[in-house]
Amino acid sequence: MDIVGGLMARNRFEQVDEIQPDAINLTLARKGDAEVGFMHVPKTVVAQGLPADLTSEEVSAEKALVAAIQFANSRKIPIVVIDHDNVWKSEWGDLWRYQEEE
Repeated sequence: MDIVGGLMARNRFEQVDEIQPDAINLTLARKGDAEVGFMHVPKTVVAQGLPADLTSEEVSAEKALVAAIQFANSRKIPIVVIDHDNVWKSEWGDLWRYQEEE
């Protein structure tokens, strides 16, 4: 996390509704009583390229977020969040949605 003016800056993540080809896509969902997540990395987003799109195993939502952040930081790739079930927790950071200017 960044330190700005002695305070920890909150991470910000863009919420989207569908897979984005230029970012790591973290999908969060509810399955029964569990909150789960997985990341999808399009082969087009990695500078050296991937032989195919990469989709991680489904794990707890928090573990999926940590894995996506680690992968994104190591490769300098943005993360977007798909969260149709409102799994996101405010302590993970700020979830925002792009709004077209009218």
